[in-house]
Amino acid sequence: MTPYEALVAPFAEFEFMRRALVGVLALSLGAGPVGAFLMLRRMSLTGDAMAHAILPGAAIGFLMSGLNLFAMTIGGLIAGLVVAVGAGVVARATQMKEDASLAAFYLISLALGVMIVSLKGSNLDLLHVLFGTVLGIDDATLLLIAGISTVTLVTLALIWRPLVLDCVDPTFLTSVSRAGGASHIAFLSLVVLNLVGGFHALGTLLAVGLMMLPAATARFFARDLTSLVATATVVALVSGVAGLLVSYHLGAPSGPAIILVAGCAYALAVLFGPVGGLITRLVPRRHLEA
Repeated sequence: MTPYEALVAPFAEFEFMRRALVGVLALSLGAGPVGAFLMLRRMSLTGDAMAHAILPGAAIGFLMSGLNLFAMTIGGLIAGLVVAVGAGVVARATQMKEDASLAAFYLISLALGVMIVSLKGSNLDLLHVLFGTVLGIDDATLLLIAGISTVTLVTLALIWRPLVLDCVDPTFLTSVSRAGGASHIAFLSLVVLNLVGGFHALGTLLAVGLMMLPAATARFFARDLTSLVATATVVALVSGVAGLLVSYHLGAPSGPAIILVAGCAYALAVLFGPVGGLITRLVPRRHLEA
């Protein structure tokens, strides 16, 4: 097999592969930076919880309109925001910690969503909702994902300074500006938006994978924030393209293939990453001499 047949021909010959390629590229542009900030804010598991939280809203949209893009998107957005706000309110109004409150909400949401889809749909419908169909992306879904990525990049550009300060020194930000709360809410909204976009391609169970695995991988290659965000985005892009090729040549499910490629990149980064990788830490460095 020539390099052209292995790397280019699947996208040149098949329209569904080109659609999937554009979809994962658009997802990566939004999910990479958002994942980097989630990791910096120690909210990695929050992203996973929110990915599950959108399921009941998407399931209700499915119950009312079938596999309708608009209904499932609006339902997922509403459910994600309700869970995010509800978990925060419970944490502040009671003695329960926010992580425990969020865990309770997302478990209830996941069970409710699976129940709703199972009552009306078939096992195939349930698999579509849980694992997505990146190879079946249509024009409307592509426009939705591209729009979400555009909104994400523009919003991050507007809230970059307060968001960075909130990660580094939230107390200082509170003392000099009131932008911290607004930037936090805007960021959580971006998380939900990108998870909803990822849900249509990768399903609710895997949508967070293209957000967090590239960010975790980038942490072993970058020391500053700008490099971290750029590296996470590049890793997400490469993982998406490589995952589609693996799926095409091996006949494997596309969504899991993309996430597994990202997982392999993370494993290599843990071993060989120049910033804190295992091999790097074991090899003694030369000390500077006068």
